[in-house]
Amino acid sequence: MDARGRTAVAVVSTALLGAVTGCGADRPPEAAPPTSAAPVPTTPTEARARLAAAAAAAKDREMVAFYTWRTPNRPDRMVAVTLATDGTWRIDVPGGALGGTADIAIAGSRNGLFQCTLPTAAAPPGCVKVAAADGTVPAAVDPRVPHVFLDWRDVFLDRRAPLNVTAAAVPPGASGSCFSVEPTAASLAAPVDPGTYCYAADGTLTAAIAGFGTLLLAGPPDAAPPTVPLPGPVVPGPPLRTSPPPGPSPAPATSRP
Repeated sequence: MDARGRTAVAVVSTALLGAVTGCGADRPPEAAPPTSAAPVPTTPTEARARLAAAAAAAKDREMVAFYTWRTPNRPDRMVAVTLATDGTWRIDVPGGALGGTADIAIAGSRNGLFQCTLPTAAAPPGCVKVAAADGTVPAAVDPRVPHVFLDWRDVFLDRRAPLNVTAAAVPPGASGSCFSVEPTAASLAAPVDPGTYCYAADGTLTAAIAGFGTLLLAGPPDAAPPTVPLPGPVVPGPPLRTSPPPGPSPAPATSRP
């Protein structure tokens, strides 16, 4: 084939290729083959991830903060929370024992967990050890309030914990991101109290509404101290129970003569 013949073949081939390309451009692109990429997260999954992130920030939070504690048929009380830089902590719970008649603090250090009676005009302060440092406060003396600042953070952080988490509206007087938390029906013992929990971006708990009542952050937290000592000496004896003490036994009935 001479040079002119080869040139003609090249022109025809180019024209045919352009025609095929032009026809393809008029058709919609074929669907991409399925892949193993993770599905788009659902809203509950996103809420669970956001709660875990808030709990992670809360575990690193060191502060002194005050919370208004509201419960039905009781005047508002002020809960003081101190999370020191060395890992010691103390949470003052007014009316946390004896059916609301005794003010206590729950405190923790490497030496253990303590229930401390706060000083009053009638009694000096004193602390009773209730558990080892890695233990739990017995249910009979547990005022519940400290959990939201301590071990419940680990539950919120654990994506395997049996919880249903959804985004929640911010309660009046609160701020930050709020989450509705409900233990699943499959959990035999609820790892946390069901309720609404709100956090600021830095991990500060701004509100909690649960079985123990309502906690609302009363003002900006202060810087944490290096350590927090017990509010009184360690003393022997049983801790105060949360339930009210038994009243006097009724007088026996007598028959009239």
